[in-house]
Amino acid sequence: FFFLNRENHKNKNSIMSCMDGFIGAVNTMDQTVMVPNLLRDIPLDRHAEMSHFKSDLDEGDLYASYHLLKTLRGNIEWGVKAAEGKRLTRNNSLSSTSSSSSSSSEMDEEDDKDDNIEKQFQYHLTGLQGVLSKLTVQANSLTSYYKQRVGI
Repeated sequence: FFFLNRENHKNKNSIMSCMDGFIGAVNTMDQTVMVPNLLRDIPLDRHAEMSHFKSDLDEGDLYASYHLLKTLRGNIEWGVKAAEGKRLTRNNSLSSTSSSSSSSSEMDEEDDKDDNIEKQFQYHLTGLQGVLSKLTVQANSLTSYYKQRVGI
């Protein structure tokens, strides 16, 4: 069983708080935007706070951004669907080929592996928090634009 520590969940720097902020912003956006088609053909670069979210992968309009944010919310809430086809597997040739290695060098290698996995985790966690923060700003900006456009 997996239990969340509620005290850590309330910490504004926690990944859970960051995910909650993003999901809350997208939920607010989804509840506010009653006619998503009003966002069609409105380029992201027309709005200063939204222009830096434009990427080569999307169509560059608020409608595509709206759907992207909703898709990402679903991925967080329900999990990312497995990609089609085979996944590339990493080569696990970490086993020792030398039978003469000393136990102290083996322990050093394990410490290096543990240190490496911790660094990888911190790197990806930091990246995820940064991306979620940017996406939260994007959802809030889109909501503000829609409210202004429809006069709410």
